[in-house]
Amino acid sequence: METSLHRALKDHYATGTGSCEVPVGPYRVDAVAGGRLIEIQHGALAAIREKVANLLVEHRVVVVKPIVARKTLVKRNRRGGEVTGRRLSPRRGRPIDLFADLVHFLSVFPHRRLTLEVPLVEVEEFRYPGHGRRRRWRADDHQIEDQRLVALGEVLRFRRAGDLATLIPCPLPDPFHTGDLAAGLGVGRWEAQRIAYCLRLTGVFRQVGKRGNARLYRWPVRMRPAA
Repeated sequence: METSLHRALKDHYATGTGSCEVPVGPYRVDAVAGGRLIEIQHGALAAIREKVANLLVEHRVVVVKPIVARKTLVKRNRRGGEVTGRRLSPRRGRPIDLFADLVHFLSVFPHRRLTLEVPLVEVEEFRYPGHGRRRRWRADDHQIEDQRLVALGEVLRFRRAGDLATLIPCPLPDPFHTGDLAAGLGVGRWEAQRIAYCLRLTGVFRQVGKRGNARLYRWPVRMRPAA
């Protein structure tokens, strides 16, 4: 089922001369505007990987991958029922969360006809009790009814592999390993390894050796952030 968030983003990108739900060959795309096909994907990018790859053969494509930077959880007593509470979620999305999906999209991005747009959004998420048999509703026992767009914030755009370097603003030693990257970004080592994998495969990082079991990386000079 289409969420209100998806519908709002689709309408936003089709504003003006654009059209929504347009058939293109064997596919249906969310919108067409300015001569570009627009696909909005709040779920995993891997789910549209083959579709996007096929569309890129003849078309310019914009893939819109929203990241929820702020979320208000709205609790209902039942589906479509009375609102019984609301609270701000402590979990906030960050631009570097893109890598969790990008790792499964590297066979498509980068591409000369592809633009990846990442809007940072604020949403309301409506929930209701998951089973209806419990006398008290636990926080982890729920169904999501809908997500609604509250505000559209900054939109990040990635057209070339080098654009991904903007997601790594922290200074790094030369050379560096994923422990340095984890410390600089304030993430776990496993997440830093995933980020390094994406950036190595796209040519943003260059592997230059090993220190023990740790791979060592360098920025290509043209991409190296200013100290």
